[in-house]
Amino acid sequence: MGKHSPLLAALAITTTVLVWATAFPAIALALRDISPIPLASLRYSIAAVFALLWLLWRRPARMAAADFALCLGCGVLGAVGYSVFVNIGQQTVSAGATGFLVKTESLWMAALAMIFLGERFGARAWGGSLLAFAGVGIIGASQHGELSFGGGAVFVLAAAFCSASGFVLQRKLLARYGPPHVAAIVFIAAALALAPWLPQAIGEAEGASLSSLGWVAFLGIFPTTVGQICWTYSLNHFGVARAGNFLYLVAPITVLVAWILAGETPMAATIFGGALILGGVLLVNTRRRQKPVETIPPAATVEVCADRAR
Repeated sequence: MGKHSPLLAALAITTTVLVWATAFPAIALALRDISPIPLASLRYSIAAVFALLWLLWRRPARMAAADFALCLGCGVLGAVGYSVFVNIGQQTVSAGATGFLVKTESLWMAALAMIFLGERFGARAWGGSLLAFAGVGIIGASQHGELSFGGGAVFVLAAAFCSASGFVLQRKLLARYGPPHVAAIVFIAAALALAPWLPQAIGEAEGASLSSLGWVAFLGIFPTTVGQICWTYSLNHFGVARAGNFLYLVAPITVLVAWILAGETPMAATIFGGALILGGVLLVNTRRRQKPVETIPPAATVEVCADRAR
């Protein structure tokens, strides 16, 4: 692949969107037998096993102490903060409202990337972002439960901010160490932070059905491990602000997956919202050519992402 690997980046972001879209129905099925925070602990414990195996196999150069501490912070803030706040928020916020509020992470990512990373995001790109954001809102409002807000709305917004902040903090680390190395440390940091809930998770897993355990394994391997690795590669290639807009595609694809797997026919409002999202993403990614984001894709990055991308 060439220096910027556009084909590999396209495969990586496509894989990310697909596996993250399937995560929502998988979580609903796993939650039948596993509590929310213990489920997060199991997901990141599975991802941490893969991370440890990769570190033992590749033996990458050690991170500088400051970078290592920052990477650990990304795991606690971006992964654990997001998971815990979403779980708390969903106790009083409807599913449709949660999906709408979480997608504010893309706007947070664009704003934070402009402020702290100096990434360009012009009027055309902001227009596309707001168009996609409006589409997510229409989809959220058309779901069962509508857009009803409870006291947990603040927690869901906090989850979106934590997720966006973690992605922005990772940006410079990705260029220095490569997506697999950064993702591995994030997985391990998240698993350690969630370790207090692991005994409860194991206890609940012992009494869970095989179906629920299968969905837990799916979540740990695909949305968490594969999705995060491919996502970090996408961040390194596209930049934080531009990559964040692809996340708007998760909502309509989730609706499509539910339609195929569960026979849930989407409403007209959902189809219209999906069209707005697609239009917004296209608007952002067909803007005038700019200087490419500087990337340093190590050989390990290309090799691992190519092996794991589906």
